[in-house]
Amino acid sequence: MGLVGANSFARGVFILGRHRLSLDRPLVMGVLNVTPDSFSDGGRFLDPSAALDHARRMIGDGADLVDVGGESTRPGALATPEREELDRVVPLIEKIAALGVPVSADTRKPAVMRAAIAAGAAMINDVAALRAPGAIEAIAGAEAPVAVCLMHMRGEPATMQAGAAYADVVAEVKAFLAERAAACESAGIARERIVVDPGFGFGKTVEHNLALLRRLEEIVALGFPVAVGMSRKSTIGALTGRDVGERTAGSVAAALAAVARGAAIVRVHDVRETVDALKVWRAVGPNSFGHERDPQLP
Repeated sequence: MGLVGANSFARGVFILGRHRLSLDRPLVMGVLNVTPDSFSDGGRFLDPSAALDHARRMIGDGADLVDVGGESTRPGALATPEREELDRVVPLIEKIAALGVPVSADTRKPAVMRAAIAAGAAMINDVAALRAPGAIEAIAGAEAPVAVCLMHMRGEPATMQAGAAYADVVAEVKAFLAERAAACESAGIARERIVVDPGFGFGKTVEHNLALLRRLEEIVALGFPVAVGMSRKSTIGALTGRDVGERTAGSVAAALAAVARGAAIVRVHDVRETVDALKVWRAVGPNSFGHERDPQLP
């Protein structure tokens, strides 16, 4: 398939709480895991001061929003107790939100969603697509118009790779995301606040992930901003032969491939490298990129 044209997906303004982000260029979401066992950076940012310093660094490197997670959802991960997750993320979200950048809370738990929103989170990034009892209500009933990112995942993190079988992975993921988005809209969550994520690596093999990336335009055709998170994942390792700490180049390449096919948001660990790559490619013009050329660039 060819590259996505400049008007191929729903353009406009993405509403995240009090923040308004233009979708006339791809957005970069910086990953901040405050967990002991995340696959890439587990344990590095458990200390609150180290986590806040890293958030500041990502913002300085050009992150449009910061995604804070207190529960690992890597393959094989067990659930984190609710109290423990709250203690990890709520104080940090409050501090990062005070810096003026939109904060996303990566959580499946309605109680954590509500506490995160109260602390200043502008988006909830849910790998379970608000399927937990009370999750949709936590978003729909929030005083601030927080956004939600609905991700496809088959099963639970602890067991999801065991069920990685599809007749047509793209069609099945697309149908799931359409159904979840419709459920959100029916509950009163405005369409402008909904993002969808195909869930690369969540109950999917390398070939499934590549099929989703190659045919990402089909997910974009749903009409919602599409978020893609392939940064440092095992698929990058399988394609490059690199260990998790050596996957920056492969991750940036995957982000560019996703944006070229219409992704609106890329969720990454390596913010500076991704931002720089997007600036260079975007300067070339719309014939080789899914967004208009920046008129401020030479």
